[in-house]
Order: sequence, then C-alpha cells, then structure tokens
Amino acid sequence: MNNFNPLSQDFTIKSLLKFAYPTILMMLFMGLYTVIDTIFVARFADTNALSALNIVCPVINLTVGLGTMLATGGSAVIARKMGAGEQKRAAQDFTLIISVGVLSGLLITVLGTVLIDRIIRGLGASDILFPYCKEYLFTLLLFAPASILQVLFQNLIVTAGRPGIGMAFGVSAGIANILLDYIFMVPFQMGVKGAAFGTGIGYMIPAAIGLWFFSAAKSNLRFRKPAIDFSVLAESCTNGFSEMVSQAAAAVTTFLFNRVMMELLGENGVAAITINIYTQFLLSAVFIGFSMGVAPVISYNYGKQDEKQLKNVFSICMRFIVVVSVSVFAAAFLFGSPLVGIFAEKGTSVYEIARNGFLIFPFSFLFCGLNIFTSAIFTALSNGKLSAILSFLRTFGLITVLLLILPALLGVTGVWLAVPAAELITMIVAIVFLNQNREKYHYA
Repeated sequence: MNNFNPLSQDFTIKSLLKFAYPTILMMLFMGLYTVIDTIFVARFADTNALSALNIVCPVINLTVGLGTMLATGGSAVIARKMGAGEQKRAAQDFTLIISVGVLSGLLITVLGTVLIDRIIRGLGASDILFPYCKEYLFTLLLFAPASILQVLFQNLIVTAGRPGIGMAFGVSAGIANILLDYIFMVPFQMGVKGAAFGTGIGYMIPAAIGLWFFSAAKSNLRFRKPAIDFSVLAESCTNGFSEMVSQAAAAVTTFLFNRVMMELLGENGVAAITINIYTQFLLSAVFIGFSMGVAPVISYNYGKQDEKQLKNVFSICMRFIVVVSVSVFAAAFLFGSPLVGIFAEKGTSVYEIARNGFLIFPFSFLFCGLNIFTSAIFTALSNGKLSAILSFLRTFGLITVLLLILPALLGVTGVWLAVPAAELITMIVAIVFLNQNREKYHYA
C-alpha cells in the first residue's frame, strides 16, 4: 500500500489549486443543485411554492449546520493526528464522528416529522404557504441522515487526501438532483414534493459512495471500531462550532428576511429575497469550497509544526481570495439581470424586486471571501472561538441589527444593504484577528 499522504507535499500555487479545485467544483455543484430546486419550483410550480422553500429553509440550515460542525471540527482533529503520525487513532475518531452524525440525522427525522406543523407555523408561514411548506419539509426530513452523511463525507474525503472523490460526490449528486427534479416536477407533475424528492435522492448518492469508499481497506482513512471518547466529540464540536453558528445564524436571518419582506412587499417580496439568497449561496460556493479544500492542509502542517509550509500555503490562499473576490463581484454585478431572469420572467413583480436587489447585493462578494476563509483557517488551527466570532458577526449578529435598523430608515433598500454592510464590518474584524494571531500560529 502506498502510504504517501498528499497533505504532506510542498505546495506551489499550481499544486495547491489543483488539490483544492475538486472541492471548489464540488461546492459549486452543491450550490448549483440547490439553486436548481429554486429554478424548477419557480418555473414549474408558482411563486408561492418558491416562497415556501425559503420559509422552511431554516430547518435545512440547522441540519446542514450540525453536519458541517461535526465535519469541519472533526477534520481539524483528524488531520492534526494524521500529521502527528497517529493513523489508527485518527481512523477511530473518524468512525466515531460518522456514527454520531447518523444518529443525529435519525433524531432530526423523528422530531421533525412529529413537530412539523408547529415548526412551519413558528417559521411564519401564512395559510396560503402552509401546505407548500409541509409538503416540501416533510419529504426532506425523511432524508436527514443522508443529508448529514453527505456533508460529513464531502469534508472528510479531503482530509483523507482524496479531493477528487469528493468532487465525484458533488457532481454525481448535482446531476442526479437536476435530472430527478425535472422528472418528478414535469412528467410526473409532483410539484414542490417532487423537488424535495430530487434533492433527497441526491443526498443519498454521495452518502452511499462515502460508505463504500471508507470501508475499503486501501483508504488512508477508513472505518475502524471507534473508541468512545467524548473529548473528541467535544473538541470537534468546539472547533466546528463556527460553522454551526454560521448555519444557525443563516436560519435566523432567513426567518428575519422573510418576515421583513413579507411586511414590506408580501409573498412577492419573499420570493425575491429567495432568489437573491440562493444566488448568493451559489456565487459564494467558490470561497467555501476553496476554504474546505485547503483547511486539512493547514491542519496537517500545523500538527506537523512545519512553519515554512504553513506560511507558504497561507500566502497562496490570500492571493487567491483577493483575485476571486473581485472577479465574483464583477460577474454578479454585470450579469445580475440574466441571473434573476432564470428564476422569474422579466417584467414580473418578483423579477423587478430581485433585480433592484442585485444592484446592491453583489458588493458583499468583495468582502465575504476573506471572512469565509479566515473563519475556516481558525477552525483548521483548532481555534473555534475566533472562528465562531467571525461567523456570528457576518451571519447573525450584524445582519440582525442591520435588519432592525436599515429597513426602518430606507425601506427595501435597507434590506439589500444589510448583507454587504455586515460583510464589510466583519472583514475589518477578520483582518485584526489575522494580524493579532500571526505570531501564535506562524502562518505569516
């Protein structure tokens, strides 16, 4: 067996991007098939169904957040132990984290289906939107364990040094979701339930591939009988807490966006904010994917105490983030109208509302890349506290305050300004954190 670990190589700009690009592509496909749901619902159902997707989105955020917390926090623990040569213990910790993820998914399915009516009403669904919400959410809850497994495997496959397999996860799930959405919603005319089934089956594909891959004896990181060590779970949750904060905050802020837009512009306003939020997720996927892709490299070299390589990787990452931030902003600003037109027909109220938002919203892409990367860096360095602070600021704390202030002063314009303003302030804090901790972690 070849014991070479790709995380241990001396990275150049080319080799680091080659290592990270499968994860970037994976996240782009994940973003794409999330957006595909929105497009199919908008085109083959109606705007009420589109609004319903965003109403129940907080539940999806929390499910993904739990999986991401275990995955990113656990990745830091596992990669550090691999870097220190503790291969067997890394495999045991890996198995423990996967097991806890599956049990958590089953618990979400049971509690979610029992309490579904209360959950939907609590999220603010009107009588018109309630049946759409229930149909979509009930179906997705059945796939909660597969959803968490997908997130775990897509993160930990990179830790195993096989980002190409992770890319296959994302691509296969994305293609399946697109095809199944079309089949269930167009020929079978299943409406919003069809979109949920397409997404759920899309979750199951990477989950199944991951179970097969990590059961193979030739994998550097594979299933072993786990050691029941609650300190590993505690450290994983602590390290990855920023990602849970990010998703939980997204759940709350989505709820707040929905309430504010419902008050200002009704169901059309909720549909418009849905378009912008899902488009933002797609365009920011490159930052998320890149950060996920390089985080195990940083954890590995931190565990190995290779300061030279750590500084080299960090320098490459910062240059990449700056170039891509400007590029994504320019693309979003210049092609906002065609993007919105994919979801809503030109001339409709939903189109006009969303298009006006895209004159302001893209400024967030100038700042969010550094924020996402910095949060991921501190998670990789096992500093969950600083990572959580950044995630809290950009996804909840600042947006919540700004949503309470700006719409009262500026109306709908204030809604669109909330995200760019929050990202700008967070970027300033991120730069301060990076400067304060460079001597501690020796990344610069």
